[in-house]
Amino acid sequence: MIFHLILISAQVQSRAGVPVLESVTFGVFSRLQGGVASVIRGIGGTWHNYVGLRGAQSENASLRQQVADLEVRLQEQRALAARAAQLEAALKLRESTTLPTVAAEIIAGNPNPGLLTVTVNRGSADGVQPDMAVIAPKGVVGRVIGPVASHAARVQLLIDQAAAVGALTERTRAGGLVVGAEIDGRAGLRMDFVSNLADVNPGDAVVASGIDGIYPKGFLIGTIEKSERGKQLHRAIVVRPAVDFSSLEEVLIVLVPARGAVMDEPTEKREGAK
Repeated sequence: MIFHLILISAQVQSRAGVPVLESVTFGVFSRLQGGVASVIRGIGGTWHNYVGLRGAQSENASLRQQVADLEVRLQEQRALAARAAQLEAALKLRESTTLPTVAAEIIAGNPNPGLLTVTVNRGSADGVQPDMAVIAPKGVVGRVIGPVASHAARVQLLIDQAAAVGALTERTRAGGLVVGAEIDGRAGLRMDFVSNLADVNPGDAVVASGIDGIYPKGFLIGTIEKSERGKQLHRAIVVRPAVDFSSLEEVLIVLVPARGAVMDEPTEKREGAK
């Protein structure tokens, strides 16, 4: 019966003039082909998206690496520019001063928090001796302390509590002694032995007086940050250092041996000399 139906369908034509069997099989297979095509398109689209996503991820990773490399290079260039600026400032200071100096690079700090010192790459082979002054373009840094090696030396920073320098205010020439001190929980400077009657105001520049025999006269130490009348005979003065000790890299060592402290002559002796 099925065979006869197939033969009849093959012979009988539809209204469009197409055999019924062909029309039925065409409709069935067209639906099947459409479903298969849809499945294939879906699989192809998914695969294409997957491949594209993997490509985008790879490209993003490459771009991120390039950005990281550029940031590292930018930081290197900034560091080189800052180093060049510091070297230029040190060179200008060396050219402007008449004192013999040698440039030194800070190569290490002191692991002992109680001693504020740094190590420089200059020593006795370069003419460095204990108690020689160390300066920077912005002001006084400290002094060399012994022992001194052939190619290395330790520098006691001015903000160390055991450090001191004879000083005076640039405006009124009020003399005193600047010492390292702890100010509000941080290392700083204090100016002692300045009379309560002295005219010392915030903003006044403080320079080395030269009476200690170590630090060259006139070099900047810092500026007055606070000046108050003391409870006894001397004012309470806080000095803001001119040098940023946290960012020191290059310094100049003044190749002048320390001499004895210069004290004022007694009044009777000065009058007798006249």
